[in-house]
Amino acid sequence: MSIIDLWLPILVSAVIVFFASAVVWTVLKWHDSDYRKTADEEAVRAALRGAAPGMYTVPHAMTEAERKDPALKQKFIDGPQAYITVVPNGVPQMGGKLIASFVYNIFVGVLCAYFVSRMLAPDASYLQVFRMSGTVAWVAYGIAYIQESIWFGRPWIATVKSLGDALIYSLLTGGTFGWLA
Repeated sequence: MSIIDLWLPILVSAVIVFFASAVVWTVLKWHDSDYRKTADEEAVRAALRGAAPGMYTVPHAMTEAERKDPALKQKFIDGPQAYITVVPNGVPQMGGKLIASFVYNIFVGVLCAYFVSRMLAPDASYLQVFRMSGTVAWVAYGIAYIQESIWFGRPWIATVKSLGDALIYSLLTGGTFGWLA
């Protein structure tokens, strides 16, 4: 069995996960509480106005010498500390993000197909295919959130919810591969 032989579960799982993600984000809405409003949104907007799209840290220090500066250390103590992502101005356009999300789902399906085709015999049982592809999908959809919480302050509850999403997507992916492989 090759990855090419698994084109159908790759595409079908991508479509199923795409719609499941839409349900998670638009119907279940358990991520609505992941982001909070700042105390003075207009002051924050004014402070960030003119910042080019990109990732920023506050306070910011690039070198070891800067990190040893007592004034900078005091800024860390006084706070706030922040990791900020600035995106381009304009009304958010969902089309490109939805396409990118679907392409990502296909990529996860290809990863699953790779592992299924390399690790399992062509006559593998439903449960073997489900277990292999579901595990790979769960890792692909969820694990990176953990280091976001460890290193960048992402609230653990948001990570737990994202890991729950990943579990849903992986069960659907594993089920699809088990059914169609």
